Amino acid sequence: MPLSIRPWGFLTDKLNTRWGRYRPWLLWFAIPFGFAVYLMFITPDMAYMAKLAWAYGTYILMTLVYTAITIPYISMIGVITSDPVERLSANGYRFVMTKIAAFLVTIVVPMLAVWLGQGNKALGYQFSMGLMGAMGALLFIFCFLTTRERSEPEITSLSVGKQFKYLLRNDQWIILGVVILLLMCGYVIRGSVAAYYAKYYLNGGDSLISPFLTTGVVASILAMIATTWITKFWDKIKMFRYTQIITFILSALMYFSVGRENLVLAFAFYFLINFFCDMQMPVFWSSIAEAVDYGEKKTGLRVSGLAFGGILFFQKFGMGIAGGILGFLLSHFGYQADVEQSARSLTGIALMMTLIPALFHLAVGLLMKKYLINNEYYRDIQLALAQKQA
Repeated sequence: MPLSIRPWGFLTDKLNTRWGRYRPWLLWFAIPFGFAVYLMFITPDMAYMAKLAWAYGTYILMTLVYTAITIPYISMIGVITSDPVERLSANGYRFVMTKIAAFLVTIVVPMLAVWLGQGNKALGYQFSMGLMGAMGALLFIFCFLTTRERSEPEITSLSVGKQFKYLLRNDQWIILGVVILLLMCGYVIRGSVAAYYAKYYLNGGDSLISPFLTTGVVASILAMIATTWITKFWDKIKMFRYTQIITFILSALMYFSVGRENLVLAFAFYFLINFFCDMQMPVFWSSIAEAVDYGEKKTGLRVSGLAFGGILFFQKFGMGIAGGILGFLLSHFGYQADVEQSARSLTGIALMMTLIPALFHLAVGLLMKKYLINNEYYRDIQLALAQKQA
């Protein structure tokens, strides 16, 4: 995916239509997105190598289509409103719905697969994901029909290489890029071992996995709602910074205080960690548009699509790094699936659930001290840009 991000970000900065710069992409790629989701879950009756080629091909297609529709989608926050409070609120609603959708899909899709497959699991998932793809396509079209781009930034004529050079001069955007990389490292490592923690460390077996993970999802949803309210009274960047430091402290406390029999304490800590950790989400994704405006003020050139695409690159890169770290740590601690875990393996699972991701969140909390664009500073940026355009 990272290699596909740069051209799409560049193209969105070059396009302008009667529907705006970003909205048309939602219409053009909604149906291809739905088909790409469906094709990924088809298993053709072919030889093994042909099936492998099909799997790689459909995955690459899905990656390209997903990138083509996602970059304009997240970039729209910068043009549907210029009010930082409204941007944060919109992102809050966005992530509440994202968490609810992910939770419902996790529950509904396996049930649909059993019902539709009638004993054929592969066919059941094919039909189920076909329905999910169709719903996704319809929702993208709904988003296209019900939104408007209210600001029209100047379209740049510079090449992608020159835009990239200007983007690298935007120190606040670079900070956001490193922040999302670090956040994804923490998220992926903790999220990937949460099920192992419930099953093995807490000795709850498979039956404990679902309620444990559900606790985290509920905490995340409540965090999105709380952020929109708290930032009305508290500087959003300070909130971002301190919630990540609180996440570090809670994670350390969880490691040292939760034993294998402390189910209630484990659930409580997992809830609190997810709550404070995820409070940054609406702030982070609304901050990208503000960093774009900061870059325009600093360099004289607006680079929007490439900026949002670049953040996605950092995000995917962070996920890749986390995946590598996770694989190394699981091997290092001697984890083996579906067997009784050794004391060393259980210690490793506890560390990957708490202290190891905590270090990434601490780094984010410290790094965000360098991030300058709070609401007051952003109003100064808007005033300077308005005077420039007058």
